[in-house]
Amino acid sequence: MRQSPILLIARQFWRHTLKSGALLPLLGLFCLLLVYATFTGWKTYQVQNKLRKHYQAEVRHEWEESPDKHPHRMAHYGYLVFRLKHPLSAFDYGLESYTGNAVFLEAHRQNTVNFSEASFSTGLLRFGDISMAMLLQLVLPLMLFFLGFNSITSEREQGTLKILFSQGVGWKELLLGKTLGLLSIAGLFFLPVVLTLLFLTAFAAAEQSQNWLRLGSILGAYGLFLATLALVAVLVSAYSSSSKTALVRLIGLWLLWAIVLPRSTQALGNYWHPSPTKVEFEARVEQDLIKEGDSHNPDDPHYKAIKDSLLAAYKIDSVQQLPFNYSGFIMSEGERISAEIYNRQWHQLLAVYTQQNRLAETSALLNPFMALKNLSMGLAGTDFYAYVDFQQQVETFRYQLAQRMNRLQMRYISNQKLGPQDKPYQISRKHWREMPDWQYQYLNLGQVFQQQVLSILAQLFWLFALWVLLLYSSKKLRVI
Repeated sequence: MRQSPILLIARQFWRHTLKSGALLPLLGLFCLLLVYATFTGWKTYQVQNKLRKHYQAEVRHEWEESPDKHPHRMAHYGYLVFRLKHPLSAFDYGLESYTGNAVFLEAHRQNTVNFSEASFSTGLLRFGDISMAMLLQLVLPLMLFFLGFNSITSEREQGTLKILFSQGVGWKELLLGKTLGLLSIAGLFFLPVVLTLLFLTAFAAAEQSQNWLRLGSILGAYGLFLATLALVAVLVSAYSSSSKTALVRLIGLWLLWAIVLPRSTQALGNYWHPSPTKVEFEARVEQDLIKEGDSHNPDDPHYKAIKDSLLAAYKIDSVQQLPFNYSGFIMSEGERISAEIYNRQWHQLLAVYTQQNRLAETSALLNPFMALKNLSMGLAGTDFYAYVDFQQQVETFRYQLAQRMNRLQMRYISNQKLGPQDKPYQISRKHWREMPDWQYQYLNLGQVFQQQVLSILAQLFWLFALWVLLLYSSKKLRVI
């Protein structure tokens, strides 16, 4: 393959675009939006994490300074945990504005995640946040389509296409040269984003090595996306009879990929795989709990059977004679059963959500925008899977906290009933300090790639398909 004609055509496209007068205003507008998106994104990340760390430390302080008391009272006193934003969430907000970030933990009950940014915002949030990712996913493609719609049609309309072919240039060189030229124009827009992300990542405190690997993956994904856009614009222009037709087709593709398909697949997913409401979900959990019994009711058949088995095993006739606190043991058993019931119902609900999301993920084979969006959110730690992982970590911590209090009760609280003048049973506050603090862990890069396999394959599929189409077109397209 001759490279010189390709480079010459790319340079010619570059010079022509600069002279057109459209590039600099678009680049200026993009940079202004980038400055705004960078400022708001990074400011939100810093302010939110500062607040969450502050209140997490305050929760821990209040927990450790709680006075001597019964461990079961501490289990119901509860604990508040917060989800820290990932540094790259400043780049791609993903679902962060709509999912909560704080959960109140207590025994026997799994509370929902609260305090989403959307719950405190105006209705304008439904139109989307201006983030760096949004600029690259929606604004830049439209700009590139506007700059590249006449890459081939202008040559045909001006009569220079015949001259190029008379000088020995073939369709393959022309298509590749125009694609390379448009891709270099895209690089002008992409470079400020790259420099901004490098600067911000250098100042991010958490997990530096993982941050750099994630950033490299994000830049690679967006680089492939821009190459896809350049190929689409040039090929559409090559198959269009006029520049006007090419522009209309490209705008139609942008509307289809950016707006119509994402909303349609989301609506179809909800229609084909309807999920229960919060009230319905909680009712199902409550029904299953009723079937298993109430650990707070001493006459409940299920727990009475446990009591009888303990008395028989220890060959005693009263729970007061047990070597551990009977109520603590029952609370521990009740916690285990209620957690199993909740987790079973919750995983069934997650299966429905996964089916809904699977349709959107599969649509990436028809929509390169969706492939990039899913992968970008995953790498920024702001997608559905990151949120679910947070919920799983929360439930694990809640269960460990409740069972820790139950074990303290079994070990230190007497089975003997208190008299009217006796003080309530208590244990030392030192035990509160011994409980590990909440530590939220981000998904590692390997887990993200495992969850985003379909999006990665879809991106590669689009590039491969467009490359094959370019090679096919170089043999089938006509000059006139």
